[in-house]
Amino acid sequence: MTYCGQVALVGRPNVGKSTLLNRLMGEKVCITSRKPQTTRHRILAMDTRSERQIIYVDTPGMHRIQPRMINQYMHKTACKTVHGVDVVVMVVDGINWRPEDDLVLSQIQHCECPVILVINKIDRVKDKSLLLPYIEEVSEKFAFKHIVPVSARTGKEVDELRELLLSLLPEGEHQFPPDQLTDRSTKFMVAEIIREKCFRYLGQEVPYAINVDIEHYEVKEKLTHIAAVIYVERRGQKVILLGKSGEKIRELGTLARADIESLIGQKVYLQLWVKVKENWTDNATLLNQFGYVE
Repeated sequence: MTYCGQVALVGRPNVGKSTLLNRLMGEKVCITSRKPQTTRHRILAMDTRSERQIIYVDTPGMHRIQPRMINQYMHKTACKTVHGVDVVVMVVDGINWRPEDDLVLSQIQHCECPVILVINKIDRVKDKSLLLPYIEEVSEKFAFKHIVPVSARTGKEVDELRELLLSLLPEGEHQFPPDQLTDRSTKFMVAEIIREKCFRYLGQEVPYAINVDIEHYEVKEKLTHIAAVIYVERRGQKVILLGKSGEKIRELGTLARADIESLIGQKVYLQLWVKVKENWTDNATLLNQFGYVE
């Protein structure tokens, strides 16, 4: 007998959903950064253990609808994810319940499947005596199937969470081969790695104006050639991304290349170009071109 089911990870931006997914998988399948709204797309990650297969669904953070089209896309993507899954995991940031968490709860309160509340970042809770009263408080907000405190950063209680999720899977045929980790292509993962470096090593504004497009990807016997274009919205952002005499873009390229080589298991020759596409985050045609509009 086999078991298979989809487990949606939802929550407001920056609660650690992608970090938690990477820890659950034991592999890096999603990019992460300390900036909110790093995740822009719905990503599936498959964890097959003997007769049980979990299909994790990582989503952008749920947030109040904003006027820019890319934010509307991310919000709709996140909200649609909770429909048709077998388990919902709502992730919150420590013992800091915020109004945005109520927004997330409003999107899942009619789910017929089990809903688990994961209290992430418990390693940052200095006074552990506050944890139990907080659990009692949030248990009044919704009939959660389970409430599980974890630390995605350190791995504390993550194995226990995985075992709980495995026990909740319904009977069913496996939907993916046992060695497949994600539904996304290698080119997509490469573009995400480059975007991750921009989120981690640039200032507050510029990363949100960035999109990465892989224009050339050629695998040779001992070297993979990759050419990627980093699009920004304004010329000033291009200047920041390039840095003085191109130092910043070279630094980002070096960091990205190391992760890409680890991903594909081969040496990489990486070329990065920066181009301006004005106001692309609020342009339906360009969003569709970049894969943001379904």
